[in-house]
Amino acid sequence: MNISSIIVKARSENIEEVKKSVEESGVCEIHFVDKDKGIIIVTIEGKNVEEEIQKVRILEALPKVISADMHMSYCEEELNEMMKDIDTKNSLAEVNSNKPIGEINYFGSLKGKY
Repeated sequence: MNISSIIVKARSENIEEVKKSVEESGVCEIHFVDKDKGIIIVTIEGKNVEEEIQKVRILEALPKVISADMHMSYCEEELNEMMKDIDTKNSLAEVNSNKPIGEINYFGSLKGKY
């Protein structure tokens, strides 16, 4: 299962009409509307990326939509695979050691280290 956030943009004077179209599209759930900025933040779900792209295209094609762009995507299967590759026991042992701070390597994320 994939879940992604989409930012739908429209002119501020059209935002209520676009919001109604987005709601009626049935492809997403609205979480936030900023009328002044002409932004609607929604989430879409799909069994794969192709299904999500189809839903984004539906949103893009709605009347008076300027753009619909994916900004965050979460794939449960991908996360589970990555978690298998992370050796958290060794990471925690290093952090919990009595090493001086200068001797602890930090890569910004566990992904960069493992």
